[in-house]
Amino acid sequence: MITLRKVETEDLEQFFVFQQDADAAHMAAFASTNPKDRSVFDHHWGELLNSDDIIVRTIDRDGQPVGSVAAFEDESSREITFWIEKRFWGQGITTEAVKKFLTEFPERPVTARVVVDNLGTLKILESLGFSEVGEESNFSNVRAKVVQEKILQLD
Repeated sequence: MITLRKVETEDLEQFFVFQQDADAAHMAAFASTNPKDRSVFDHHWGELLNSDDIIVRTIDRDGQPVGSVAAFEDESSREITFWIEKRFWGQGITTEAVKKFLTEFPERPVTARVVVDNLGTLKILESLGFSEVGEESNFSNVRAKVVQEKILQLD
């Protein structure tokens, strides 16, 4: 069973481990340059959890944290972002979790940014009703190059 819950301190240990996966970081493209630097991780998560403008939840599968989903204010809309442990990719967990997360707040539009070669995330967002509204080029620290991102929106 997939549930969303408030992030607990113990979840951060798992999230730190999740970000060590090179394939997952590559797909995310905008993860930490040095995923083993705990101080950067702690600073980032401290900002997420202490902001009144950010909604963040742990994705829980049968009592086990398997990822996170968050939304933050970005110019004219909320932007959503999520990360799930690689061994759970392709099982429908992320789709179910993001769908549940989107019901927590009715504000629209909601945007998402996805590197063009992250086909799994594009498929998830499109299945939930997001549609492409633009593209941008941005520098990815993880990939050490400029990448193309699709900008998707849910109205």
